[in-house]
Amino acid sequence: MEIEIKFRVNFGEIKEKIESLGASFVREEIQKDVYFNVPLPKLLRVRIIENLKRSFLTYKEIKDLGRNEEFDELEVEVSDFDVTVEILKRLGFDEDVTVKKRRLVYQLGNVTFELNDVEGLGGFLDIEVISNDVEEAKRKIWEVAKLLGLSEKDVEPRLYQELIREAEGQGKRA
Repeated sequence: MEIEIKFRVNFGEIKEKIESLGASFVREEIQKDVYFNVPLPKLLRVRIIENLKRSFLTYKEIKDLGRNEEFDELEVEVSDFDVTVEILKRLGFDEDVTVKKRRLVYQLGNVTFELNDVEGLGGFLDIEVISNDVEEAKRKIWEVAKLLGLSEKDVEPRLYQELIREAEGQGKRA
């Protein structure tokens, strides 16, 4: 199970703090995500990591709708982003929103930091632990979040799709 908590952050400031913890820089990703309109708690997206020339089809199911911290995720690499998007459209899935972001990935033990600069929205940090022990994973996430100076007031529980729709004045999805 993927456990992650998303925080609104100042990109430059939090980058320095992550590095000061001794986290190892893993990679930079320039991402474009096309989300499809499926009923919550399900999520369906196709992602291209443009600078790495890799694409993925991802299905997620939110296990704690509203907090959006616990996900059951299935992901497969696909050879062609555009063709995968077209297949889903021909199967009857409608595009919902597109999310573009620059992501810096860091690792510290079993904790992954995904520092995102999301086009039109600003800076976010996803702190993630893969574990079957949800409570232990959240304890570890909050342990490092506090070291970064983050608190509950910095948590952003809304999905990127919701934030993009709000920014575009489209409101919530059914």
